[in-house]
Amino acid sequence: MNPSLRFVFTNGCFDLLHVGHVRYLQEARALGDRLVVALNTDRSVRVLKGPERPVQHEQDRAEIMAALGCVDYVTLFDDETPLKVIELVEPDILVKGGDWPVDKIVGASFVLGRGGQVRSLQFQPGRSTSSIIDKIKT
Repeated sequence: MNPSLRFVFTNGCFDLLHVGHVRYLQEARALGDRLVVALNTDRSVRVLKGPERPVQHEQDRAEIMAALGCVDYVTLFDDETPLKVIELVEPDILVKGGDWPVDKIVGASFVLGRGGQVRSLQFQPGRSTSSIIDKIKT
């Protein structure tokens, strides 16, 4: 990757894209020059969220994510955590949503050890995939 560019990295399921996701991704992108998003594969989403998830197939989620103007690169990962991808990308800034304390963010010690930053961005209360699914069910 270009050493003069600042790469921001985030990861997640991003199952049903909603305004909370969009605001979060725009805020993440504003921290650097390029935003890399690692998406959980369908298998890993089921492990994390249960057998009824994901709602959308991994390829559809990746295509939707790649269509966002604030996202520069999208990849899928099938491991329990995105640590291998983080080590491969070597981001300058690692971000997660505000419901993640910095000391619990996977890859934080790797990024900090390289002189990078780790940020927990503002959480959008009431805006989650789970709440959308619950609303649809009722």
